[in-house]
Amino acid sequence: QVQLVESGGGLVQPGGSLRLSCAASRSIRTIYRMGWFRQAPGKQHELVATITNTGNTNIADSVKGRFTISRDNAKNMVYLQMNSLKPEDTAVYYCNALIPPREYWGQGTQVTVSS
Repeated sequence: QVQLVESGGGLVQPGGSLRLSCAASRSIRTIYRMGWFRQAPGKQHELVATITNTGNTNIADSVKGRFTISRDNAKNMVYLQMNSLKPEDTAVYYCNALIPPREYWGQGTQVTVSS
């Protein structure tokens, strides 16, 4: 079991950057996969980026080249660096941990990209 707390969301202008952080309540060294998902109003929940405990990443095509996911096992943290933000990136972003067979979710952090 793990509790996840996101931070770092906010309002940013198009073209700007934000870094989201996810703090885990326990060591993440053995957590198979950590990641970020998002949900925009009226849209389905979608994968943004994931990273396994061996460092393999999976990045959604819509954010590839702009977003980077990383994990710091020593600090039990996962990050999502978001650059060149677009209005369509506006959503609630959720941290996720996969400890098969269960998934765990944070409460979400709002990201709004608007001028």
